[in-house]
Amino acid sequence: MRYVLVAILIILFGYSLTLVLQNGTEVTVDLLFTQVPAMRLGLVLLLTLSLGVVVGLLLGIQVFRVFQTSWEIKRLRKDIDHLRKEQIQAAQLAAAEAAANVRHEKTVFDVTNDNKSPL
Repeated sequence: MRYVLVAILIILFGYSLTLVLQNGTEVTVDLLFTQVPAMRLGLVLLLTLSLGVVVGLLLGIQVFRVFQTSWEIKRLRKDIDHLRKEQIQAAQLAAAEAAANVRHEKTVFDVTNDNKSPL
């Protein structure tokens, strides 16, 4: 994987260098707050491409973070619903066991007799 990445970077560097060398025409660049009197067209193209890639990556990361957060919220809500169902089932089971124990205690208490005659 590293070799592929290094090869891609070398190809991009070569392409950028060729772009700057092939487009040697000097142009004036008017930025919003300043003006550059003479700059090579290839360099302007390269800077514009780089700026576009950086802004695109930053926006992509931010959008992915928003999607990732919404996916995490959905997953956590499902987990909460699942845990609530488990708690309700556990509470119903405990209530049923408590009711059975109370019935058993009453039955055992009614059968036992304080009169200790053999009959």
